[in-house]
Amino acid sequence: MPARDFILANTKLLPVPLVPEIKLHLAEKSLLIWQRTEEELKASNIPPPYWAFAWAGGQALARYILDHANLVAGRHVLDLGSGSGLAAIAAAKAGAAHVHAAEIDAFAIVAITLNAAANGVAVMTSERDGLADAQTPAEVLLVGDLFYERALAERTLAYCEQARARQALVLVGDPQRSYFPRGRFAPLAEYAVPVTRELEDAEIKRTAVWRLA
Repeated sequence: MPARDFILANTKLLPVPLVPEIKLHLAEKSLLIWQRTEEELKASNIPPPYWAFAWAGGQALARYILDHANLVAGRHVLDLGSGSGLAAIAAAKAGAAHVHAAEIDAFAIVAITLNAAANGVAVMTSERDGLADAQTPAEVLLVGDLFYERALAERTLAYCEQARARQALVLVGDPQRSYFPRGRFAPLAEYAVPVTRELEDAEIKRTAVWRLA
């Protein structure tokens, strides 16, 4: 099934709980879309549908960006591991001059395109591994919920440090997942983020936005 058809058939355009200014194509039943991805798209070797959810870190990051639009207005922004495109869309709505959403999942790329259109903003997408491109000239780097696996967390931190060395502003939304290196980041704001217990360990996830120290 084409990605666009699968997304539209298995999601609903809904406001994001912490960021109701933004609507995304979200799965109403988490386990169902996970099952359908495995059953209907198995032959295509498609990753899990992370793009179908507004994860806690992304929600916090999007809220912070909209409330502090001056941090991204007129600047070039890269949203790394963009998922649904939530943080990228927030940056575009906040007045960023150019927003690039990097994702390795082809279905996520289609979801980002659909979500950006639904919110009336322009977001460029790339299916390349953003972590492999150390020369991306972003002035602001956004990272949401990428510290959940050790190897990914190590690559993400190294990329963040490279971006910071180029004088980029590095903002991370994360509820201190398993491999989040808290000692390298300073908290900027904290939010009580509504999430689904099917995917998280609570219905409200305390989540912070962090700046690379």
